[in-house]
Amino acid sequence: MKLPRLLLTLILAAASTATGSPVKEPLQAMNTHPQLVSLFKEWRDFQKPPVVGGVPDYTAAAMAKQQTALAQIWKPRLAAFDTSAWTLAERNDYRIVEAEMNGLDFDHRVLRPWANDPSFYVMAFDSESDVPAREGPVHLAATELWKYTPPLAAADAAALQARLAVIPRVLEQARVNLVGDIRDLWRLGIRNAASQKRLFEEFAKSARSAHPGLAEEAARAAAAFDAFGAWLSERLPAKKGKAGIGALNYDWYMKHVHLSPYSFADEVLLMERELSRARAYLALAEHENKNLPPLSPIESAEEFHRLFGQGVTDFMKFLESRDVMTIRPWMDRALREREGSFQPAAERDFFAQVEFRDPRVMRCHGTHWFDRARASHEPHSSLIRQTPSLYNLWDSRAEGLATAAEEILMGAGLFADRPRSRELIYVLVANRAARGLAGLKVLGGELSLDEARHFASANTPRGWLLEDGGTNWMEQQLYLQQPGYGTSYLTGKLQIEKLMGDLAHQQGSKFSLRRFFDDFHAAGMMPVALIASEMRAAAGR
Repeated sequence: MKLPRLLLTLILAAASTATGSPVKEPLQAMNTHPQLVSLFKEWRDFQKPPVVGGVPDYTAAAMAKQQTALAQIWKPRLAAFDTSAWTLAERNDYRIVEAEMNGLDFDHRVLRPWANDPSFYVMAFDSESDVPAREGPVHLAATELWKYTPPLAAADAAALQARLAVIPRVLEQARVNLVGDIRDLWRLGIRNAASQKRLFEEFAKSARSAHPGLAEEAARAAAAFDAFGAWLSERLPAKKGKAGIGALNYDWYMKHVHLSPYSFADEVLLMERELSRARAYLALAEHENKNLPPLSPIESAEEFHRLFGQGVTDFMKFLESRDVMTIRPWMDRALREREGSFQPAAERDFFAQVEFRDPRVMRCHGTHWFDRARASHEPHSSLIRQTPSLYNLWDSRAEGLATAAEEILMGAGLFADRPRSRELIYVLVANRAARGLAGLKVLGGELSLDEARHFASANTPRGWLLEDGGTNWMEQQLYLQQPGYGTSYLTGKLQIEKLMGDLAHQQGSKFSLRRFFDDFHAAGMMPVALIASEMRAAAGR
């Protein structure tokens, strides 16, 4: 909807007075895509909280001011655009910006992570994410600590030391900001405070000889998290609130932020259906393979290294020889760099149980790393699409495609030489359905976090998802923090399968799997619904 220019001018003037933030009035009607890109750049600066004395300001006053500005300035500015003459790709860029603004709106109205979620104040991550941006809500001052392995260059050590120095003050602010009553979020916060303490203690030890000042700062961060965890524990008995946002809020979020075609009720049915289907087809595969030897787990680091390398080789050869997608020079390296380390059998949680039976299986899901490499080597021409979207609104694309690749490539013949590996694919599908359904039941207020962990574990085949394991805890926390993420693996997969099936039916013998994947990748990292709209339009020309 395009607002009349005089009305827009009055709105912006009033908003500037109300928020104390000057607003640039558009010099001309908002009609062009380049103007949207300019607004996008400004919007991304606004979305970040102000930084006061080096500490991001998530206080109630700062957040109230941001919420007012979002409603009175930013949404009217976006609504002023007339997109009627734009291309479909340009209109989809507009929808991405609109979805991000809706995500911030939802944060203020419903989630309020800075006030409700102690885990929002996690300050360091010790491993690289395989998706475009860190999953879930992330504090502006958080650090990707895995990037820093001592000894560091002097400039890097100094920059990291400065980042760590603000942590005690961030956690002091957190004690003021956190007013929520959701008990499960506080329990998770206590676990994460202890984990952060250990992480910073270990980093301090690794940095002590090369960077004593940095080590001291890391030790102070560890002590601050120790005190923060104690503070949370003291207040936990008073926290009585249930987790969950309810189906109506979930529906709004899926429609207006993640641009999903599915409601809460739809997703419950889809997860139940996928769980039943995976169990049934697992039983059929086991029946077919009953006279074959079982998949023996890898027993040594040497064997794992050899089989991982061979798995990447075989996987890449399959993609090229079967004409699945166009192979880029950087693809092979993108997979080999993520070998991981050998784990003894007693320490293996869910994904390790799969990985240590056939490394090719998780290379399917590892196409995440193709996405990460493509973002560096072949960034999208649209700045809006090449910039990782906020609020994980890409989850149906990132997680959906990585999950879809498992069953699609199995169907294309990847495991023809090793039929038992087909069983692993159905175990993966069942697990994702079980954990997604558990997350939905928490968000709907039906289950507690502990009950969800039990549900996900009990409904995962072969007992491979440990109820008290790190994978289960991590996943259910993320699904509670980021609505829609827990189901995106399968809801994204289902949208991709529908798109593939529709195009294959339409094109008949002219359908090309390679063209499908190439076009899908070329569209960029955005919700599957937007990708599908562009691919359907192109196919109809």
